[in-house]
Amino acid sequence: MNILHISTHGQFSSDPSRTGFLAYDRQINIGEFDSLLRNKSQITPQMIELLVLSACQTAKGNKRSALGIAGVAVQAGARSTVASLWLVEAESTVLLMQEFYRGLNNGLTKAEALRQAQLSLKSNPKYSHPYFWSPFILVGSWL
Repeated sequence: MNILHISTHGQFSSDPSRTGFLAYDRQINIGEFDSLLRNKSQITPQMIELLVLSACQTAKGNKRSALGIAGVAVQAGARSTVASLWLVEAESTVLLMQEFYRGLNNGLTKAEALRQAQLSLKSNPKYSHPYFWSPFILVGSWL
């Protein structure tokens, strides 16, 4: 499976020039990100099967852009995107992502791997509150 995981700080705004995430030396706005994904799909026939955006609010949208950065990624050619609806806590996100990838490696579908990861985190008393285990959604293909 062709997977791209971006783990950095993200920001969603009604102003597209202020929507994006941080790269090493600058912010990549949503227009640049869309172009990068579209250009990648034109250069190589290998589609991004799964794009994981583990930064804060990468699935937060508004009237103009449903599902925020995650929605743009799917429109630009990523088959599926895992993204967050609100601010996320770093430690719990790492645990959730570890469980998610463990599930994928064990042959689970993307949807089931995410569900199992959420249930695993929910069973941990330290992270049982929905704030920790429920911000991530899967957009696009669930298989």
